[in-house]
Amino acid sequence: MRRVVLENPEDESHRSQHPASEPQGLAETQPARKTRPRQEQSPPPELMEILVPSLKVGAAAGACGVFTGAAAGILRSAPTVFFAIVAGGQWFTLGTSYYATRLSSLRYFGRGKQEPSPSDKIKASTVAGGVAGTFGGMLRGPRNIIPGAIVFSLLGAGGQGIANWRAARVDDAGPKPEKGFWSSWSPIKQLSDADYENILEEKLLRVEADIALIDDRIKELRASESQTKEGKPGHASGGASSSNKA
Repeated sequence: MRRVVLENPEDESHRSQHPASEPQGLAETQPARKTRPRQEQSPPPELMEILVPSLKVGAAAGACGVFTGAAAGILRSAPTVFFAIVAGGQWFTLGTSYYATRLSSLRYFGRGKQEPSPSDKIKASTVAGGVAGTFGGMLRGPRNIIPGAIVFSLLGAGGQGIANWRAARVDDAGPKPEKGFWSSWSPIKQLSDADYENILEEKLLRVEADIALIDDRIKELRASESQTKEGKPGHASGGASSSNKA
């Protein structure tokens, strides 16, 4: 048995007369949605302070790697482009990973300090060398991961130790004037504060010596002038006596 539903013609006429009644009711019941502008989420500044310099160092290292790989390919009579791309990628990975890890480690070891200590720098360079050696070993094969991490850790610690030693020597020696290639041929010489003070003292001594000589000369002139004044009356009395005798 099929069920037949007969529609009421009055309902159809009511709908035809008021076609917009239902949408308006639905629109009234629905709350108005506020459109909020989408805000682009920028990375945190701490991450950018580490990422941007690391990419710059990695790019510079990669450029050096490209030239080195090209030279190695030419010497070995191998595909130059292939060697340049591989060497550039390896050097870029080493430079970026080393510098990024070193900056992060310096922030970790030197937290709460105005400037990281030399020991903190050695620790950070050791950790950075280990991370860079690990990435470099992964590029060359699994067998090279542990030796690469050990070798690069030792290189990082040794290089940072030498840098700390040289920095300590420079601090103890004090500032020195910069010397360029043409400094020995240039007639202009850069003076330090101590050299300038010595030159001023020498000039002051010369001026004092000249003033003393001038004072002595003035005294001599005054003495000779007084002598000439004393000699004039005697000469006049002698002339008068000679006239009386005559």
